Amino acid sequence: MHTIKKLALGVALGLPLSVFAAGIPVKMYKNPNCGCCDRWAAYMEANGFTVETINTPDLASIKAQYHVPTNLAGCHTALIEGHVVEGLVPAKYVKQMLAEHIAGQGLSLPGMPVGAPGMPGEQAGPLTVYTLGPGAASKAYASF
Repeated sequence: MHTIKKLALGVALGLPLSVFAAGIPVKMYKNPNCGCCDRWAAYMEANGFTVETINTPDLASIKAQYHVPTNLAGCHTALIEGHVVEGLVPAKYVKQMLAEHIAGQGLSLPGMPVGAPGMPGEQAGPLTVYTLGPGAASKAYASF
């Protein structure tokens, strides 16, 4: 059954979305020396995703291949069901994106902001997740 149909059925039955996130594959490209990426992968797995980590010394070419603009670049690039998830985007927004079929190609939390999933410390203020996508101007998707 397609993921969206599962999500719709789950919502109709009142089941939590995490029940249906199990097994959603994530392919994450990261610098081999980035610890926050490893912590984000563990966080995503704790939220029902299955993360394959690919260490690469040439992350810039991965970002270029998937059309990630420099101003929206994060510490890693992940591929989830045909979408690009750039940086430390919280799992709940990834699940929401998959359920909503947002316009564009994915989501980004630029940089390595303290307090985001995978980055220890207390965040100084709200963090903004942006949409990504060729042909669609990036816009704020969510704040936390």
